[in-house]
Amino acid sequence: MLSIDVFTSDYKPIAATAPGWDARQRATWPASTATLVHGRREAALVDALITAEEARDLTEWIRATGKILTTVYVTHGHADHFLGLSVVLDAFPNAVAVALPEVVPLAEEQLSAPYLAYWESLFPGRLPQRHVSPRPLEGDVIDVDGHKLRPVRVGQSDTDPSTVVHVPDLDAVVGGDVAYNGIHMWLAQTDRTARDRWQRALDVVEDLRPHRLVAGHQPPGAAETDAAGVIAASRRYLSDFDAAVRAGDSAADVIRTMTAAHGERGNPYTLYVSATSQYPADAS
Repeated sequence: MLSIDVFTSDYKPIAATAPGWDARQRATWPASTATLVHGRREAALVDALITAEEARDLTEWIRATGKILTTVYVTHGHADHFLGLSVVLDAFPNAVAVALPEVVPLAEEQLSAPYLAYWESLFPGRLPQRHVSPRPLEGDVIDVDGHKLRPVRVGQSDTDPSTVVHVPDLDAVVGGDVAYNGIHMWLAQTDRTARDRWQRALDVVEDLRPHRLVAGHQPPGAAETDAAGVIAASRRYLSDFDAAVRAGDSAADVIRTMTAAHGERGNPYTLYVSATSQYPADAS
């Protein structure tokens, strides 16, 4: 019998912001999840957060379960999902950190000096001192007490390549950044073509017919058992953003339109960066 438990790290203030952001408004990084799939004895963790403090809290949370952590799986190469790996692996030295082979190069790129400087500018003095990249997963499943967790390639999410983890025994998907639940979607590295591919990634998740969907970014206490609703809301956000960019003349236009349609979502700084990325002159 498998179970899923979700550790959610709340919104985090960031120290550096994109040009033009109103400094009177606090900028934050979105709430993020790390998901433990566990059986009677063993456990696998999906994603490992970013700051040293939250990774330490995560390890204490895992230790309290009494389970043997065997694997940490990284869904995609954005550092906010795996810089905490070294802290987790120091606490559980027999565990291995893995990702699908095509994800590993992007993760390694995030550990280069320019990228680490960017992340340090957001979280000065808060990142782990040691950096670890996942190694390629051998085979196509992760075993937890004889139960199979299946990484699934989806292609584009807020980066490409991206993956999710299907847990067939529980009709569940741990979704990385493919679907967002209640938080503005990170579209800063996408254009219309990429967002079309993202819609096809949501097709892949939908075809798995999950009952439960854990998003990589969701607020504490978010409902996870309306998977179809989370997928539909993510689709609608992508479509509305495309329409706003086509209709608008500036990032401010897009922000107004998206706030009117999706103002209940958390982390407006994400929307600001996503909108300004579509109009580079606005940020100059």
